[in-house]
Amino acid sequence: MKSTVITLFLVFSIYNLSFGQDLVYKPINPAFGGDTFNYQWLLSSAEAQNTFTDPKGSTSRNQRSNLDRFTENLNSQLLNKISRTLFDRQFGKEGITPGTFNFGSLFVEVYRSGEGLVVDILDTNTGDQSQIIIPN
Repeated sequence: MKSTVITLFLVFSIYNLSFGQDLVYKPINPAFGGDTFNYQWLLSSAEAQNTFTDPKGSTSRNQRSNLDRFTENLNSQLLNKISRTLFDRQFGKEGITPGTFNFGSLFVEVYRSGEGLVVDILDTNTGDQSQIIIPN
């Protein structure tokens, strides 16, 4: 009987000393409401753990030879000169005038609108379209 009383006394005294609190969840990831200063730390941790490599990323600019870089630069300059010559022939020295023009498989339509000068470009081979608006 005495041991039961002592046990009950210990249980009730521990019960009175214990207290509870609300559990609060605070996310770490800024995408889910966490602190925005955690973004850089999370990104660097993820990149450090990433073991995957891009198979296309292995040919970087530094691994190409000087001849490859020279050839690419020369091609770029030639294409730039050709496009500039075609532009001058089609549109003249004064600039772009409204109308429709064909450059091989590219169909170009130029017209004025309330937003400014609109240039619609359509690649008839692939169906890709692009629109350029030059404000007034």
